[in-house]
Amino acid sequence: MPASFDFDEVGRLPLPGDNVAVAVRRMDAGTVIHYQDQVLTLDYTVMEGHRFAVKAIAPGEPLLSWELPFGTAIRPIQPGNYVINHMVLEALKVRQLDFSLPAAPNFDDEVPPFVLDEANFQPAPATPVYPETRTFQGYRRSPSRGVGTRNMIVLLGTSSVTGSFVKQLAARLQGELAHFPKIDGIVPVAHTEGGTEQPNNLELLLRTLAGFIVNPNVGAVLIADHGAEPVTNQMLEAYMREHHYPVDEVLHRFLSIQDGFMTNLARGEEIVREWLPIVNSFERTPESLAHLKIGLQCGGSDAFSGISANPLLGWVVQELVRYGGAANLAETDELIGAEPYILKKVRDMETARKFLNLVEQFKTRAAWHGANAEGNPSGGNKYRGLYNIYLKSIGAAMKKDPATRLDYAIQYGELMKEPGFYFMDSPGNDLESIAGQVAAGCNLIYFATGNGSITNFPYVPTIKVVTTTQRYQLLEKDMDINAGQYLDGISMDELGKQAFELTLQIASGQRSVGEKAGHAQVQIWRNWRQNDGSRLDLLLNAPQPTGEPIPIRKDTAEATVNARFACIRDQNRLATDQIGLILPTSLCSGQVANMIARRLNHQGLGQPDLSRFVALAHTEGCGISDGRQEQRIFSRTMIGYITHPSVKYCLLLEHGCEKTHNDYMRHEMEELGIDHNRLGFASIQLDGGIEKVVQKVERWFADRLSETPAATKEIAGLEALRIGILSDGSIDDAAGEQLAKLTRAIVGAGGTVVIPENSGLLATKAYTENVLTSSHVSPSLCYGESARRSGFHVMETPTEHWVETVTGIAATGVQLIIALVNQRTMQTHPFVPMLQAASDPAVQARYANELDVALTGNPNDWTEQILECCKKVIERSYSPRLYLQGNVDFQLTRGYLGVSL
Repeated sequence: MPASFDFDEVGRLPLPGDNVAVAVRRMDAGTVIHYQDQVLTLDYTVMEGHRFAVKAIAPGEPLLSWELPFGTAIRPIQPGNYVINHMVLEALKVRQLDFSLPAAPNFDDEVPPFVLDEANFQPAPATPVYPETRTFQGYRRSPSRGVGTRNMIVLLGTSSVTGSFVKQLAARLQGELAHFPKIDGIVPVAHTEGGTEQPNNLELLLRTLAGFIVNPNVGAVLIADHGAEPVTNQMLEAYMREHHYPVDEVLHRFLSIQDGFMTNLARGEEIVREWLPIVNSFERTPESLAHLKIGLQCGGSDAFSGISANPLLGWVVQELVRYGGAANLAETDELIGAEPYILKKVRDMETARKFLNLVEQFKTRAAWHGANAEGNPSGGNKYRGLYNIYLKSIGAAMKKDPATRLDYAIQYGELMKEPGFYFMDSPGNDLESIAGQVAAGCNLIYFATGNGSITNFPYVPTIKVVTTTQRYQLLEKDMDINAGQYLDGISMDELGKQAFELTLQIASGQRSVGEKAGHAQVQIWRNWRQNDGSRLDLLLNAPQPTGEPIPIRKDTAEATVNARFACIRDQNRLATDQIGLILPTSLCSGQVANMIARRLNHQGLGQPDLSRFVALAHTEGCGISDGRQEQRIFSRTMIGYITHPSVKYCLLLEHGCEKTHNDYMRHEMEELGIDHNRLGFASIQLDGGIEKVVQKVERWFADRLSETPAATKEIAGLEALRIGILSDGSIDDAAGEQLAKLTRAIVGAGGTVVIPENSGLLATKAYTENVLTSSHVSPSLCYGESARRSGFHVMETPTEHWVETVTGIAATGVQLIIALVNQRTMQTHPFVPMLQAASDPAVQARYANELDVALTGNPNDWTEQILECCKKVIERSYSPRLYLQGNVDFQLTRGYLGVSL
């Protein structure tokens, strides 16, 4: 007997004119639904959040939600039919489902483009303002800065090059907070930008950093650079003064790291300690709600985001604007298709045109990279019922209440100087969008989520609003507000009043759930590589490296180079280390992965068989174009780490709503013939939140350790070595000759040497003439591709970025990296040891406490000198100095065509 329901038990119709409904629970094929005067029978299983027809829809007719089109029928659709498009059908095929899917889609994503009717345009009147205001307890800054909801000391890396510095400095200062209770935190702001020459996002980056500095939640800020990066403190200060940012009204210091890492950490500590009593003296005072500026976000969205959570945000913001406050709606590509709703009430024609121009510019930039802005929806979006960008956008637009007027359209990170409702240009990538809102002056973030996003910004509190009661119950400890109460029968007015009062409490100092969780991250709108589409065909059709090693010169003299190492025999392979790897499948699970790794290391789990646990937090996997080239780079690099010989156990940790979720990674491994059954898999969202997923990961590693016999030691020679060789500039002839000798010795013995395409070694005749058999060499490995055949390899490098290069080289499977330092010592890798060596006496003197190998004396002895240090690292009697000092970073490249969506 098939199940039978009244429509109100199982479906929601956002507006009466819709011809499809949203399922509020899973219903199996054959389920009977009583809707108005009809009896509908479902033809296929409809998952929660997916849609079914309630009216007949003929081919060519639009499918409607919120009475707006999100697709066009391509075959007759009858009441009770499950509606599905090609994109979601393909996305569900890689999921592990227990029911059958339709053989073909019944609608496509064709929607007529929006055209502004300028002839009949009518400016909307301003939103009425309450005659009396209310107050919250805030930190009054200067008039041009406003009022903060938090009182933070911020440690800002001007570029990605100083990210590890500010993180280490913040870690060293955490103990001071116990003595200064009125300081809400000492937080690092490390990001991925400014580390490559002539970035296309330079103006945007400087504007964002300037806004970060003057945000009213900042009590004091230390800004750190090295002084020679593509983006420096000098450039940033000049930009702020030229554009009249009130930098002198912020307690601040620009610090250039001219000497060693540890020396400058001590210098940074001294500066911040001088500030502590000053920042601690700042008091909260009653302040008008007109000083609240709220950033509006949605992430991990589902079909109910536009029904419960986003309208709730719209209610709160409408109330705030009437008190004279401001709100910021962002994520440009997540408003494509919602233009009729957004522009239904707008201040003037200029604002409407600017909004539409920003949308078109976004589409054009994506097209330069072979991407389509409409490709934004993530795997989690699709799984939870957001079929395409139009449906996602219509729901996202509900963060603007129907009664609220669009007052301004601004650039990413542009300061919000007046009250009202703003649209800010930004990608749909949550973290990149939030960074722009903080730079614009937002002192509070509202974050609507269907799947249960857990991301936070370091110094602006985030209020999490989840869409359904079921999801709230699963993630109760990670969410602030259950908007699902609206679906359960509570009125939006009642729910809105409750949310508004909580907003004032959090603005006044009550910690949000995200703040209590203790993790946060920053990502600025990442650089895009193309300025037009002229190179697109060339880049899309570029030949791929073969993976075959490159022939090199053979020299019997290298037989005299002899070294023996105590390695680890793990089943059928030799390794130089054994770690437990927690690999986040996207940016949103990275900080939780870090938390788990620290916890496992504190417990000493697996020691001494495992040297440590490592998490590789990164910035990718969601909020980026889904072009095949970018996905190949990501998947290839991730699989390189999964199969790395130093990784004893690996667990993939998904957020749950990303493009590159666990099932996606399983599918990618199956395509390459890699057995994923030995891996662990965990999901922050599906496993019940942070606390529960931490417990699950701990159990998985404990079980694996109890089941697996300990590895054994084995003496091996150069044939067991897999090394990478890098340099940060040109190489002198003596060093080039000795590295050529080392390369020939290792490869000749059967080992592997990998060099990045951007290495100065390949421009050093003393190296190339002694190694290569040809004057021209092409990469043999793609970026991040595992070197499956031993020998000499060159890995392609789409950028000059040091950390991106190191990240790619380590993924090839090298177990040790030798870095030739020409200018300054650089960030090391989280688990592949990097020995930093220099032959220049000036560099040796300057970085004496950071270099591992000072190449002095007879150059003919340098190869043995390097190998002796390698032996100590492999046998764990020595650890690279900068690794121990914490100068560690990790960053995946986006290649030539990666672009934020």
